[in-house]
Amino acid sequence: MKALTFKRYGKSPEIGFADVPRPALRADELLVQVHAAGVNPIDNMIPTGLFKAVVKFQLPATLGSDLAGVVTEVGSRVTRFKPGDAVFANIFDQGTGSIADFAVVPESAAALKPANLDFVQAASIPMVGLTSWQALKERVGLRAGQKVFIPAGSGGIGTFAIQLAKWLGAKVGTTTSTGNVELVRGLGADEVVDYKKQEFETVLRGYDAVLGTVRGDSIEKSIGILKARGKIVSLVGPLDVAFARARRANLILTVVFALMSRKIMRLAKKQGVDYSFLFARPDGDQLAQIGKLLETQRIRPVIDRVFPFEQAKEALEYLALGRAKGKVVVQMR
Repeated sequence: MKALTFKRYGKSPEIGFADVPRPALRADELLVQVHAAGVNPIDNMIPTGLFKAVVKFQLPATLGSDLAGVVTEVGSRVTRFKPGDAVFANIFDQGTGSIADFAVVPESAAALKPANLDFVQAASIPMVGLTSWQALKERVGLRAGQKVFIPAGSGGIGTFAIQLAKWLGAKVGTTTSTGNVELVRGLGADEVVDYKKQEFETVLRGYDAVLGTVRGDSIEKSIGILKARGKIVSLVGPLDVAFARARRANLILTVVFALMSRKIMRLAKKQGVDYSFLFARPDGDQLAQIGKLLETQRIRPVIDRVFPFEQAKEALEYLALGRAKGKVVVQMR
């Protein structure tokens, strides 16, 4: 079968198409013919080697973690799905990838595709949906009436997280460029800062939580907009000791992560707020709940561009430019 792979970690990962064997199934897995695969920033980070100490691949490895497609085969212990079912899933950190003709999906990671979405729309959801759900519902415990800051509101995470926060009853602040102000307001953002005209830390105050989506000093600056006992959940680092322990990292890595997060931890403690790093995990049950919100149109997909399978590498390159309004998706068939 055809798959988009990388051969090595580093500056020259040799990303390109390769003919690879169709994967074999374990008893608790599904074989899915992939119709579309959403791409995410992590797909560009993996080949650099940034996470190779904590995310394991056997090289050459297939890229991608989001997919929507049709089940063609099920393992002997699978009970919730059958051949012919249309599903969507995230398979991040499973040692395999989704930008391919076929993908293996653990039963626990899959959910039935929302009936009102096509495969492209469904493939745009899993990573951003699960990340937003696990950050805002699980880690923050966001409640009605609270205020959450979600920077980069027009991006893949931002467009979903704003809608989820509004469904949870929260007030949302965000940043975006001038041309995207109406887009994020249409998604439900209450306070919108045009970052080309203002610095968010001089405008926003009294927030309960921050979803860290922007690299650089944005995380540190966001401490100042939080109330006492506020929470920062970062998706972009720095990695922390709690993450090292969750990944069962060795002592050396744990020390490295402690050093990486030392400054932000010190600043957070000084202001009486909590900092943590989040790596989203595949979860079919959560994805099914997200699917219900999509079916009832409480949340809608926001898609910037769709690339044909043959241009999957170009899709990753386009995503890396950081200009996408919503998600970028590769369509296989």
